[in-house]
Amino acid sequence: MPPSRYRPRIVFIDLRISNRLAICGNGREILQQLFTYSKLYPMRSIISSLEGEWRRYKALGEGAFRQLRDEELGKNGPGEGNSVATLVWHIAGNFNSRFTDFLSSDGEKSWRNRDSEFQPRDGVSRTELLERWNSGWRTLFAALGDLSDDDLFRMVTIRGEKSPVHQALHRLLAHTSYHVGQIVYLAKAFRGAQWNSLSIPPGKSEEYNRNPTREKPPR
Repeated sequence: MPPSRYRPRIVFIDLRISNRLAICGNGREILQQLFTYSKLYPMRSIISSLEGEWRRYKALGEGAFRQLRDEELGKNGPGEGNSVATLVWHIAGNFNSRFTDFLSSDGEKSWRNRDSEFQPRDGVSRTELLERWNSGWRTLFAALGDLSDDDLFRMVTIRGEKSPVHQALHRLLAHTSYHVGQIVYLAKAFRGAQWNSLSIPPGKSEEYNRNPTREKPPR
């Protein structure tokens, strides 16, 4: 199997040739080989980059959980805002609904009770929270594992509205980042001066630039 750095060029040639109707000599044989290769080893560069960003937000959320006391998991945010547990239930509910049978069924499942995700969760245990959190991520990563870049222009349906896969994935990634950001904000508010930064600490930018250890998403 050729190194992955050659795959973009192979697919690019395949697409260019496939748009030409007149292929002479052994051009047809070459095209058939390229087409077969693309089916055997489908590209996942874009899907993998999206998955990497999701893994980055998963790690951020879990970094926030580790800094929370158990009694803070179900504690409402300022102004009776959502608790960390509520946000976890909503993120997991969204993942489980959207990514179960992602390509073949509507992303808003009939069995989803979205309103229940926003119910108060006072007294929720850390075990319960992590089980719910992980259930959603398992569904997400299982669905992404079945996708290749060839699927990006297929159509999916959410609440009866059709959109290309690439558009749906970007929208869902943005939804995740929005709510994980809320989780991090709440955890930082609860910890105050004891907060351990999950990004570049204040005043440490130059030091980080000399050793940028967080540029690549976690695996």
